Amino acid sequence: MPVATPEVYAEMIDRAKAGKFAYPAINVSSSQTLNAALQGFTEAGSDGILQVSTGGAEYFSGPTVKDKVAGAAAFAAFAQEVAKNYPINVALHTDHCPKDKLDSFVRPLLAISEERVARGELPLFQSHMWDGSAVPMEENLQIADELLARTSKANIILEIEVGVVGGEEDGVKAEINDKLYTTVEDGLRTIEVLGLGEKGRYITALTFGNVHGVYKPGAVKLRPEVLKEIQEAVGQKYGKESPFDLVFHGGSGSTAQEISDAVDFGVIKMNIDTDTQYAFTRPVADFMFKNYDGVLKIDGEVGNKKAYDPRAWGKAAEAGMAARIVEACQQLRSAGTSLGK
Repeated sequence: MPVATPEVYAEMIDRAKAGKFAYPAINVSSSQTLNAALQGFTEAGSDGILQVSTGGAEYFSGPTVKDKVAGAAAFAAFAQEVAKNYPINVALHTDHCPKDKLDSFVRPLLAISEERVARGELPLFQSHMWDGSAVPMEENLQIADELLARTSKANIILEIEVGVVGGEEDGVKAEINDKLYTTVEDGLRTIEVLGLGEKGRYITALTFGNVHGVYKPGAVKLRPEVLKEIQEAVGQKYGKESPFDLVFHGGSGSTAQEISDAVDFGVIKMNIDTDTQYAFTRPVADFMFKNYDGVLKIDGEVGNKKAYDPRAWGKAAEAGMAARIVEACQQLRSAGTSLGK
């Protein structure tokens, strides 16, 4: 099935690591943005990752309902069905989950997957992220260790964050300062606690100046060489080349060279949200301005149903977002690498 099994997801990550490419991980919050992501991956001939944040999951459940678990389950169910019509593989992932939302988001979703696996079914999601960037390092790793024990038994990959991503996402804020750079010591401690895979598979967001949101050039100083330093130091100690499967957070607005360097140093997943949000919305603005007298009933007229039909501007929005995802696949070198090829 196009939604990856745990085995296919593991193979996707291994192939990306060996081939020095990365998958765009696209945040979606509606059936339209989900469909746009599937179309973008297909046009690029790339497998990919569909992910939903706590805020996105709330929106999926209905903006007045705001039930994160129901929304995430609905996202997964919808993706399972519609992805069957596309010739690529996608993994389903839950994005940033801070400590105060673990009990209302990741842990209940894990429980659903545990029940499914006990019945001989596949887990609901292929990976979950625990965002411990706002708590002390040791607490971050302690919670990661507890979650890893559960995710590994349910054939799910855990994503962790070691370091701090600046800016804001879903209400989690962090200043832009020296704390945005993970240290070699942080990397070594992570392996000491979580192991090299023997306790369960995890992927790691090491920070190298990453900032959520969008900023003008020069406002954010990315240092991808931090990833190389940590990979080499930890790899030398444990006798394993590039021991971390890395995730690139806060990547919107990054230069092509910064993205290329990060992938060279072991990044296999890059989160993209701000850029695709704009790519989805920009064609809608264009459509509305060009069809002003059709989408509004002005001067006593009745407007133009064909213009204000949500499908009319929705198609333009999806095409714009899909095109931006193709660009991301090309930058991350995943274009043309789909397992289906």
